[in-house]
Amino acid sequence: MSFFSNFNSDRCPCRITGNPLNGLEEKVCIEVNKVFDSCMKQSQEDGVVLTLTDNTPASPTYPLTFISAKSSTTTGVLQSVQVDRLADRPNFARVQATVCVPVEVLYVDAAGVEGKASASACFTQDVILFVPQPSVIPYNAEAVVSLIATEGTYTAENTFTVTCCVTIILKIVMPVELLIPAYGYCNIPPCQEYSQEVCAGFFELPLFPGNG
Repeated sequence: MSFFSNFNSDRCPCRITGNPLNGLEEKVCIEVNKVFDSCMKQSQEDGVVLTLTDNTPASPTYPLTFISAKSSTTTGVLQSVQVDRLADRPNFARVQATVCVPVEVLYVDAAGVEGKASASACFTQDVILFVPQPSVIPYNAEAVVSLIATEGTYTAENTFTVTCCVTIILKIVMPVELLIPAYGYCNIPPCQEYSQEVCAGFFELPLFPGNG
């Protein structure tokens, strides 16, 4: 069993039916990253240069043939972050940053050996976001990223130029202690062990054929 498979308990994650106040027990303080604002940009980027590092296996035979590339993590690396508050919009600011996406690249070398390497693709962001007022605990800018590329050209030693699909979610976050209503602790159900029923279909057959 799990929270969402054959587990009947009022102390597990589920859709709320009836009065949501039923079962509330206390106010609890939880430590979380509060997202003050967030926006997403999705685009096709042409002519993105990927410079390969950490080739596996090492010392491939050049030239290389591109197979594919995709982001190796969902966490983007932010560089040159600049926040300029807007005088005519309280609590809003122009946020400029360079978001770099860690990428894993797959290729085949001239000897027919498949390999992989690391790279990074960087993109500029210039957006307007809600930014909280200064406080003892500072806010942070973070980025959630995704990149995939299926077309690429080998342009120099250890370098591909690719066309890629990129998703960047830019967020303003802050670690906070938040007071929320709670229904108590979750009841954790026992796990349902996976088993491959290799004989199930066979045992369902009749012992003898019909019309004997």
